[in-house]
Amino acid sequence: MSLYESGAEPALTFDDVSVVRGGRTIWSDSTLQVDAGRFVAVIGSNGAGKTTLLKVILGLVPVAKGTVRVHGERPGVLNNEIGYVPQHYDAISSEAIRGRDAVLLGLTGRRWGFGRPSAADRRRVDEALGWVDATDLADRRLSELSGGQRQRIALASALVAHPRMLILDEPLASLDLRNQHEIVAVLARLKRELGVTILVVAHDLNPLLAILDSAIYLLDGHAHHAAIDQVVDSELLTHMYGTPIKVAHTLQGDLYMRSV
Repeated sequence: MSLYESGAEPALTFDDVSVVRGGRTIWSDSTLQVDAGRFVAVIGSNGAGKTTLLKVILGLVPVAKGTVRVHGERPGVLNNEIGYVPQHYDAISSEAIRGRDAVLLGLTGRRWGFGRPSAADRRRVDEALGWVDATDLADRRLSELSGGQRQRIALASALVAHPRMLILDEPLASLDLRNQHEIVAVLARLKRELGVTILVVAHDLNPLLAILDSAIYLLDGHAHHAAIDQVVDSELLTHMYGTPIKVAHTLQGDLYMRSV
């Protein structure tokens, strides 16, 4: 059962937004809307402004023009309701910490002061570990875990506070094919059962194509948004990445992309 009921309020809206950093326009004149509960890729060539877009959503970078709303509020207002998994989660987490304690930080790290976790906190941690099939990792130290297992802990840490939006920065990077498949299966279940809006920065869309609804793509100095079957287009992708990209179908009818 979904934790969140999709309503009329979009998860994300940009109205004529422009962003300038260091005197350079990153992207401009961008208008888009993402409905709540959608699974959305954020794509673009290197330097196009994907990280800047995430920082705008989180209120860390101001816009030079236009209006941004996150679930109807100004960026930054609802950050306690946004779960974030950085690209290099293991680089900012202690190797000695146990899985359950890393997840607990997703709750207590938002609070002032210290103290023993409450019974409600512990239930939240167990619940989040269960969502990502990581209950058996709860008492193992991060140093003992594989990349895929750490990614599950990172996801649980982002989910433990029951966010309305989940932002994932390259969650499949450096994972082998088996772990990629398992993480994608977890994300598909989160989308289906929790109803949380998921934004995922991804270099390789192929593992995610079956569960993506749409994509925000950065092209020609603007942020655009379209359904995934409109974005997975050879001409558009070739233009975006500056190298020939071919879109084809598997024997089962699924889309996939490859450089040529």
